[in-house]
Amino acid sequence: MNEPTPASLTVPAASLPTGSDALAVAGPAPSFLRRATRHPSFVIGAVLTALLLAAAALSLVWTPWSPYEVRMDVALQAPSLQHWLGTDAFGRDVVSLLLVGARASILVGLIAVGIGLVIGTALGLLASARRGWVEEGIMRLSDFTFAFPAILSAIMLTAVFGPGLVNAIIAIGIYNIPTFARITRASANAVWSREFVLAARACGKGPWSITLEHVLPNIVSVLVVQATIRFAIAILAEAALSYLGLGTQPPQPSWGRMLAEAQSLMFQAPFLAVFPGVAIVLAVLGLNLLGDGLRDLLDPRLARKR
Repeated sequence: MNEPTPASLTVPAASLPTGSDALAVAGPAPSFLRRATRHPSFVIGAVLTALLLAAAALSLVWTPWSPYEVRMDVALQAPSLQHWLGTDAFGRDVVSLLLVGARASILVGLIAVGIGLVIGTALGLLASARRGWVEEGIMRLSDFTFAFPAILSAIMLTAVFGPGLVNAIIAIGIYNIPTFARITRASANAVWSREFVLAARACGKGPWSITLEHVLPNIVSVLVVQATIRFAIAILAEAALSYLGLGTQPPQPSWGRMLAEAQSLMFQAPFLAVFPGVAIVLAVLGLNLLGDGLRDLLDPRLARKR
């Protein structure tokens, strides 16, 4: 009897659930859209997130007034037809400040989450593929990084390089790295134990080929959901850093600095604190609801129940 050759162990490519196969479990695109429109968290989160993006995009081409022009003759005006949400202590239009502040929040969120996503995912995949001392070293490094939250990291960077938006982005991005590394490693370890990965190894594929062709596509949905949630946390962190004077610097508008400037005017003009606070709440709420909705829609087990 002839010995089975490696070719006889070949598994048809169609039987290996790659990224497209994993997403196909939830059904074709129209099915996904139908389920998405019936998911309250996803719909509300998508609408709020779309409003945030629309506000930032609108500020690139139009604002009711210049957010940088100081007009002391109209300082602390109440909401009116001329200034829809009033003016601050420097006579700047609050609507214009909110629109441009949305742009700063999105910029910080995109870059900071991008740093954490790229570096953290790479480290998590490396830890899952190599195991042993490599995995242990990466996880201990993640534990060490967790000891320095975004605000503490920003304070250290500020002490060395001075306050600024770039230092805030770096601090928030560094804080996101261990989060993505841990989630990627845990999700990848679960995929490595699946039968189709064992079949790929039997076909002679190496760890890096398996990681890129089978492991990474099957954890993309987890990373997308986590990135959405971390985006909301990055907006909160940027607002906190700007409130402390460590983030966005004048004259660039920021929701967090608007709150800081309104603190001393709470009894004279309370609306100055209400509007940026509501903007932060709606932005974070929308991204969190969007992340929860994506988690439910992209999880095959939950998708089959809907």
